[in-house]
Amino acid sequence: QVQLVESGGGLVLPGGSLRLSCAASGRTFSNYAMGWFRQAPGMEREFVAAISWSGAGGGTKYADSVKGRFTISRDNAKNTVYLQMNSLNTEDTAVYYCAAHRSPYSSGSSYSNMYGYWGQGTQVTVSS
Repeated sequence: QVQLVESGGGLVLPGGSLRLSCAASGRTFSNYAMGWFRQAPGMEREFVAAISWSGAGGGTKYADSVKGRFTISRDNAKNTVYLQMNSLNTEDTAVYYCAAHRSPYSSGSSYSNMYGYWGQGTQVTVSS
């Protein structure tokens, strides 16, 4: 069974930065694409960023709303995926979820139904 545990959320001022971490266990981490999604109150869950399995050169994709501000990366030695978030604004306030792709050797996807495992979420609040 795959387990994902997010950390790093919190309260930050507009313009500030946070780094989220997601520690994975239960299968060969490097063989699977990983993604970050978020859900604001009253809104549907939305795609944030994804990174391909390690053999695909670590290709990444981002939602337009975060492109240039957020960076997804992975450390296979630590079985961890990160989301570096810079220039945060109030619209980034949400619960952020880490997800692991259903199938090995895949590119990162923006579709939530491609992911079979989800973390419990970590709250990010951007407020002055």
